Amino acid sequence: MRSGSVYTWGKGDYYRLGHNSQDHVRRPRKVAALQGKKIISIATGSLHCVACSDQGEVYTWGDNDEGQLGDGTTNAIQKPRLVVALQGKKITRVACGSAHTLAWSTDKPMPRRLPPKVPMEYDVLKELPPTLLRSRLVLLHHFSDLLCPVVAMFPLSGEVSLDSLRGTLVYATKEAMFKKVIHATMVRDRQHGPVIELNRIQVKRARSKGGLAGPDGIKSVFGQMLAKVPFLTPEALCLPHRVWKVKFVGESVDDCGGGYSESIAEMCDELQNGSLPLLISTPNGRDDTGTNRDCFLLNPAAKSPLHISMFKFLGILMGIAIRTGSPLSLSLAEPVGKQLAGITLCPGDLTEVDRDYVPGLLCIRDMSQDEKEFQNLDMPFSTPSAAGTDVPLSSVHRRITYENRLEYIRLALQYRLHEFDEQVTAVREGMAKVVPVPLLTLFNGHELETMVCGSPDIPLNLLKSVATYKGIDVHSPLVQWFWEVMEEFTNQERSLFLRFVWGRTRLPRTIADFRGRDFVLQVLDKYSPPDHFLPESYTCFFLLKMPRYSSKLVLREKLKYAIHFCKSIDTDEYARVAIPGSTHTSSNSESDGLDSFASEE
Repeated sequence: MRSGSVYTWGKGDYYRLGHNSQDHVRRPRKVAALQGKKIISIATGSLHCVACSDQGEVYTWGDNDEGQLGDGTTNAIQKPRLVVALQGKKITRVACGSAHTLAWSTDKPMPRRLPPKVPMEYDVLKELPPTLLRSRLVLLHHFSDLLCPVVAMFPLSGEVSLDSLRGTLVYATKEAMFKKVIHATMVRDRQHGPVIELNRIQVKRARSKGGLAGPDGIKSVFGQMLAKVPFLTPEALCLPHRVWKVKFVGESVDDCGGGYSESIAEMCDELQNGSLPLLISTPNGRDDTGTNRDCFLLNPAAKSPLHISMFKFLGILMGIAIRTGSPLSLSLAEPVGKQLAGITLCPGDLTEVDRDYVPGLLCIRDMSQDEKEFQNLDMPFSTPSAAGTDVPLSSVHRRITYENRLEYIRLALQYRLHEFDEQVTAVREGMAKVVPVPLLTLFNGHELETMVCGSPDIPLNLLKSVATYKGIDVHSPLVQWFWEVMEEFTNQERSLFLRFVWGRTRLPRTIADFRGRDFVLQVLDKYSPPDHFLPESYTCFFLLKMPRYSSKLVLREKLKYAIHFCKSIDTDEYARVAIPGSTHTSSNSESDGLDSFASEE
């Protein structure tokens, strides 16, 4: 028992043996996911197991119907997974009941001390004593715990509205309630939805001269998917993952998940690179001033029946992102999230995306009663839209005068605050096909945007928590070099890394949203000499294969080259990029070498 290895055998249903399957095992088999861990304490419940390592880490697996595995969900875990909530607690002993788990730490807990004063960023609260604020927080948590379980009893429309509770309920509690509704409506008896053929070669031809991918972008991947919407049944839209299976025309990609992720990443790129008419840069972005310069708004000029159907499909994509926990790589301006949550915009929201607009209206309001001054300015009774086009505001007035200036300001604000209404309605209609939209009124704009788009920041501790290793010890220098290089990467480079290894550009928000998918780092000795080879990725399996590099410097160089030049599945059988001065290659593949991943080292 000096090695601390764990062996299991017997009945395998509910994944209780930790071998990533429900097969029965007749002979003792080492639990591969615990390889390299020295287990000092282990316990079993009725249908689940828990193990503790000499480093104080706790791993659980098996049935999870009562939340006994400690990951905040009720989803079964197929192989040992680190309990992140216990990291740093230095657990030394574990125990189980039939459907509950105990962990014991000998470390003294940190004292819960309040700060001597309210931190400066909370200036509105600075005059209140911290003890009062703590009591209020406890009250809000208690109120949320009482109300959220009975939200289903409230009418979702009519005089009683949930939106007044938006700022009162604690986010973690209302999110847990929302996820419970999502899980209750999940379809789990299929691996994927319908098979969809997509032609990316056609997209490249259509955009060879830039601009839209065909008329109104219909030849884009997004446009091709729009034509397939009738095949997306209500059952398919309620799948926990892979709402469709992709077949890329002219590409040898067997979609085991990577092709699906790649199709969504491709559509997100199209929405923001000018291939489609649905999103526009903010006025601040066009003028290179103010906030939200790198963000997008819904295009208020896109109003044709085709455009509206496109916005509905965009809503479906957003609903899928919420249901599956797989965020979209979209940079949406803050007012977009507010409107999707059912919140009416205010003049302050306009300033977030168009810094000079409201000050310009105030300037008109405060001008002196000088008719000649207004005549000299010769201002038309129209306003620029978010898209930059002039919109007439009245059929009666042609020019702004001192007498009609207040009417002008009222009409201008009314237009700018509601110019996106038609597009927002279409997007919410699409979202309603996938998630319960009325419950979204419980969330504010930032919370909803995070549910749809995730965080643009890529936290490495979250990626580390789902990492497993093949062919190398977790404490080896090569693994340490890898994580040090990832720490040194910019957020953009981390996003490229995810695109290379998983076909996505953002991580799910929580471990539960990974839905049992581990990031696998496999080191192979078949590359000789190793420093002449680039890493390989298999997006279906969230797998990075790496040579046994001789130094951190070499690892950084090869990994950076791979993520910048092999960031998506190529239109040939594999993505192949030669290292300068070498004939060796790197690949981002869906099919090459799958057997080597399936087999144990």
